[in-house]
Amino acid sequence: MARAKSFDTEAAVDAAMQVFWTNGYAGTTPQQLVDALGIGRGSLYNAFTSKHALYERALRRYQESETARLIEVLDGHGPARDRIRAALDLVVTASLRDSGGRGCMIANAAVEFGGTDEIVGHLVRRVFDRQEAAFRGAIEEGQLAGEIDRAADAGALASALLATINGIRVLAKADPDPARLSRLADTALRLL
Repeated sequence: MARAKSFDTEAAVDAAMQVFWTNGYAGTTPQQLVDALGIGRGSLYNAFTSKHALYERALRRYQESETARLIEVLDGHGPARDRIRAALDLVVTASLRDSGGRGCMIANAAVEFGGTDEIVGHLVRRVFDRQEAAFRGAIEEGQLAGEIDRAADAGALASALLATINGIRVLAKADPDPARLSRLADTALRLL
């Protein structure tokens, strides 16, 4: 008869997310995971099969908890420009609040793995595609409402905004200067 798990798997994924977010995949040791999750090494591998499988779950959890807020703001109600501004402000605020300089776990995964890991690459692209689509949707709504120039290429603007938010998160890791990050957000908004 199999023994019942003596730990909360979802809480373990949350704890692992924090460790991976702080250290990256390569910088995280199995011992750090065991210590953070409060379980034995055998339980770690029995529950998650591998460090990589746990990392995948942690990336998905990050996407669910952290990046979903941006989408909610962009998909919300109110004038499109206000929603886009709120989304940019959300990224700046999160970047400044990140006293550990962790940045965005999804952007970190993109930098750490590049195109070398098919599963991580797919997760990263899915998040970036969803963020870009949310920006594009808000831009197109703004164009229909006359808030944003109808002749502008909504796809190109959405790509520029995606690059801006990821640039803000990366810059904030090295130099969390509020004035610089706010200037980036302001400049991106002027593109509209």
